[in-house]
Amino acid sequence: MSKHIPVAPDLRLSPVPKVAIISSRFNTSITGGLKNGALEWLEERGITDVDVYDAPGAFELPILAQRLAKSGQYEGVICLGCVIKGDTAHFEFISLGATIGIMQAQLATEVPIAFGILTTYTEQQAVDRSRADAENKGREAAAACVETLAFLRNVPARS
Repeated sequence: MSKHIPVAPDLRLSPVPKVAIISSRFNTSITGGLKNGALEWLEERGITDVDVYDAPGAFELPILAQRLAKSGQYEGVICLGCVIKGDTAHFEFISLGATIGIMQAQLATEVPIAFGILTTYTEQQAVDRSRADAENKGREAAAACVETLAFLRNVPARS
């Protein structure tokens, strides 16, 4: 027998989950748009119990997300950031570190931690992905987080 778990855009959960958003303070004109997109997506689905935290940058997102996930207060965590390529290798180190760190934190805690970090080559690419429209990557990160927690609710882990 197949089991159907609703996905975005029709996803409605009961009980409504409490989630956290962590947003990097680097490139705030971009991350602010991602945060707004995530909050709008959540609100459209009746998820309003959301705590929002600031992070110094994208590199710090994994440890902050892991602490929030371990706290037991949140059923999901959404990480939002923006790393734009410059003239040095800094972009590669920050992007890779944040990516692996978020993956490891999510696996260690078994709490969905969504990767909403833009890693773009130009500022215009970041602007395009953080606009107030259906293509906003903050919306996509919120959807990924909530869809994953819906799945985990429906497929219990073995003891």
